[in-house]
Amino acid sequence: MGYVLGAIPVVAAVAFPGLLWTAVVAAAVKGGSSPGGVLVVVAVGCGLFAAGAPLVAMPLAKLERWRLRLVDPRPISSGHRALAATGAWRRLGARYREPATWREVAYAVLLATAGPVAHALVFGIAFVLLMMLISPLLTIGTTEPVAIFLGTATTFGEALWYALPALAALPVVPLLLGLLAAGHAALARALLHDGRERLRTELVEVSRSRARLVDAFEVERRRIERDLHDGAQQRLVGLTLKLGLARLDVPADSAAHQNVSAAHDEAKQLMAELRELVRGIHPRVLTDRGLPAALGELSDRCPVPVALHAGLPDRFPAHVEATAYFVVAEALTNIVKHSAATAVSVTVRQDAGVLAVEVADDGRGGADPARGTGLTGLADRVAVIDGKMLLSSPVGGPTLLRVELPCPVPSE
Repeated sequence: MGYVLGAIPVVAAVAFPGLLWTAVVAAAVKGGSSPGGVLVVVAVGCGLFAAGAPLVAMPLAKLERWRLRLVDPRPISSGHRALAATGAWRRLGARYREPATWREVAYAVLLATAGPVAHALVFGIAFVLLMMLISPLLTIGTTEPVAIFLGTATTFGEALWYALPALAALPVVPLLLGLLAAGHAALARALLHDGRERLRTELVEVSRSRARLVDAFEVERRRIERDLHDGAQQRLVGLTLKLGLARLDVPADSAAHQNVSAAHDEAKQLMAELRELVRGIHPRVLTDRGLPAALGELSDRCPVPVALHAGLPDRFPAHVEATAYFVVAEALTNIVKHSAATAVSVTVRQDAGVLAVEVADDGRGGADPARGTGLTGLADRVAVIDGKMLLSSPVGGPTLLRVELPCPVPSE
């Protein structure tokens, strides 16, 4: 009830300028003004409305959001952004360019036009029912006919026939007031609340959470690489050396020499596999010397000749360098396994806040992520840091893989 009653002065305030303008136009028409003069009045009114409506609508919307909490406790966001501009005119211009401002203007227009009609209808019905209800009291002590709604009553008994239906219909009044309040609140939430603000907040939180996961993942990879390199790999090197020394102490023609030699060879092979495993988890050269050196080492190990162009002057965030490295590593692996290429070109450059990685080969082409060649996982890895992956691989070749990784600020 308080929400509905509180709307009456608000509706009256916003409806008054419209009524005044309508009266001016009506006076111009009635006064015999020419059509051109009337059009001038209308045009001037429209111009004043377009210029001044936001100045009225914005504080009105702020008041209405506060009043909406009386019936709807859910959070409500205006959709207005924080103003970075300085100066009153610039700040006002920024507000005029926001969609939220014009939603508030639309709300003010609806409140000024439909609001008086809805309130007059509901309170008119309530007034008629009230007059019908008290009509028997109005007939006491007088012989004059009493006007009641669509008829008149002279006696108490006649007026009672109006009072009884009014008494039966009286519960409709709270229902109408509730519907009026609900409609007003629904209109306010529809036009004055920016539901996208919650989505933007959730997206920002998801992005931050994803960034934290990426950082935690990289930290864990480095820990595993360090533990393997400084622990298991060093112990395996020591074991290999001991087996080599033991082989020298055993007679060459004995069965023990063959067993020790086999164990030594197995240890060397295991050490090579462990070194590749450590390099695949997180290459030490990437941390120590940066992306160009790591890609150079990767290119040197590739069976297919690789032309590397990676003259990067800066170091980049660790997760960006790691992603770029593994993009090239996975691409070279796919080329060796599937493309039958004879030459590969790898280009890495920084351009407008983006680290672009391109891997091109002259192979047979036809690369398809659906065939399980690792491209889907590669795309997922790139997407984790908000990057983009583009693939051109027509049947018959050539194939071009381009990855763009956001990297606005190189690390020192």
